Amino acid sequence: MKKLMFAFAGGLLFGVGLILAGMANPSKVLGFLDVAGKWDPSLAFVMAGAIAVGLIGFRFARMNAFAWSGEPRVWPALRHIDKRLVIGALLFGVGWGIAGICPGPALVLLGAGSGKGLLFVVAMIVGMAIHAIATRAQTK
Repeated sequence: MKKLMFAFAGGLLFGVGLILAGMANPSKVLGFLDVAGKWDPSLAFVMAGAIAVGLIGFRFARMNAFAWSGEPRVWPALRHIDKRLVIGALLFGVGWGIAGICPGPALVLLGAGSGKGLLFVVAMIVGMAIHAIATRAQTK
């Protein structure tokens, strides 16, 4: 139950942060990505702030073997850039540039009853299923 409470609190804090920062507003995101047109640099400050907070947070997290929930911390084992990472990043960036939405804000939009959010989440789930099927086929 403790783990579930921490997950809920973290998700709620993240969602509220996305709303306050404007990251759940696709037109604001597209304005940020439109560097050749009417560029809105405000999200650059949001990202810089998030990176700073993340660096500090990860620094403290690495000092403890266990999370606040009591669960052991598990860090990623891979430390190199490979083809799968580059292709995934490119697909993510193209999708973000087309829709102005990424997975976190999509869930916020879905919770707000947005049709765009629903469409994005459905497409995201389909993409995850395709990836799972393709990965399973490669390992056989």
